[in-house]
Amino acid sequence: MEKRPNTDDLGHAAPSTQGMIYIEGGTYWMGSDKHYPEEAPAHPVAVDGFWIDVTPVTNRDFAAFVEATGHVTTAEVAPDPADYPGALPELLRPASLVFSPPGRPVPLNSMAWWDYRFDADWRHPLGPDSSIEGFEDHPVIHVSYDDAQAYAKWAGKSLPTEAEWEYAARGGLDRADYGWGDDYMPGGKPMANTWQGAFPNENLLTDGYARTSPVREFPANGYGLFDMIGNVWEWTSDYFAEGHEATTSRPCCAPRNPRGAARERSYDPAQPEIRIPRKVLKGGSHLCAPNYCQRYRPAARHAQPIDTSTSHVGFRCVRRNFTN
Repeated sequence: MEKRPNTDDLGHAAPSTQGMIYIEGGTYWMGSDKHYPEEAPAHPVAVDGFWIDVTPVTNRDFAAFVEATGHVTTAEVAPDPADYPGALPELLRPASLVFSPPGRPVPLNSMAWWDYRFDADWRHPLGPDSSIEGFEDHPVIHVSYDDAQAYAKWAGKSLPTEAEWEYAARGGLDRADYGWGDDYMPGGKPMANTWQGAFPNENLLTDGYARTSPVREFPANGYGLFDMIGNVWEWTSDYFAEGHEATTSRPCCAPRNPRGAARERSYDPAQPEIRIPRKVLKGGSHLCAPNYCQRYRPAARHAQPIDTSTSHVGFRCVRRNFTN
């Protein structure tokens, strides 16, 4: 059963490391020069030790937070027209993005598999007629960056930096392609909840799941952490930029506890009229496939606007002994 934090009289969770694992600090090679350009250049960084959740935050965990605080998620609130110049008024309703196979051949740069579905939210992951009953141990989805931040603050924790997250995801296997080694599916065995087949219409379900899976369904990595790869993308606290800013290639001089780009650099250049900053997502999801989005790797990274929630993004938290 997942953790359910004790709360104080104000509804805040009592600080605890229950359900967390301590990762000793160290130096590792962050990023990759072999895959997508935004992962480059590979470069050494150092991180201090920190505690990290063993699993992504689950529906059960998030329900405890909402019960204690009355938090209303971004997806449950109508967007502010001022933030979306030119948006059709009829679209400014509570909604979230739900994966929906188009059922026909589509270009892989079309994003035709996303449905902006009214009244989809963390309680109703496929829309108003769905629920999380029976999915309590699946990762919570349809959470924006602000929702993840609010949960972390309530729990007495923080969201991980990109460097912390990647260090933990590698499980001690520095510079390996995957969180378990260099073979995507060793012996034909799925090591994470990803897409098998031709995305977005053919999912062979080799791993048994068309959407999210329970958080302990696949093997833990070398640090004992589950679902660092696949299942859902996970929010980090760093702003996104198109590539890393490596300051050295010498492990002896690796920067300690590095942070991401400045907020001003995180805006989407393809939408200059919309000034919504973007954060780094890590880990890939159940929608990452060999023919599309091969981001089921620790080095992989993706930009996500802080106001956007989807059916394949969740988060986990950390506690640390340093301030940043």
